[in-house]
Amino acid sequence: MSGFVVACDGSSHSGEAAKLAAQLAKATDQTLTLLTVFPNAEIERMVVSGIMPEKIDEEVAAFGEEAFHAAKEAVGDTAELAEDVLLRGDPAKQILDYLEKHPGSHLVLGRRGHSLVRSLTLGSVSEKVVRHADAPVTVVTE
Repeated sequence: MSGFVVACDGSSHSGEAAKLAAQLAKATDQTLTLLTVFPNAEIERMVVSGIMPEKIDEEVAAFGEEAFHAAKEAVGDTAELAEDVLLRGDPAKQILDYLEKHPGSHLVLGRRGHSLVRSLTLGSVSEKVVRHADAPVTVVTE
């Protein structure tokens, strides 16, 4: 299925990306998929803290609900929403895997704007995705 995909995490940056993705989807008469990834690092932190697996599942679901709710508020009724996709793992890798499995998709994501030093030493999800994606990617900055 082709169309627009917006990576969302509940931040203002992903809200801006959702707005643009919705406008692009409407202008091109395509659907919009909301995609969010619960990071492995957070799951690992929860496991080390002794949180039970069912509680982790609840946290993951709550994270997804919050991210999707924020994106849907940003989108409003601008575009037709195809689906909500909640994944777990390394955000950049999961986004890239999703794009590979859904050829013809166009990803829109926000850039958090970390400092230059942090971006150079750690990299960012948006930079990793842009560097490795085999699909069109639009990065929205505030």
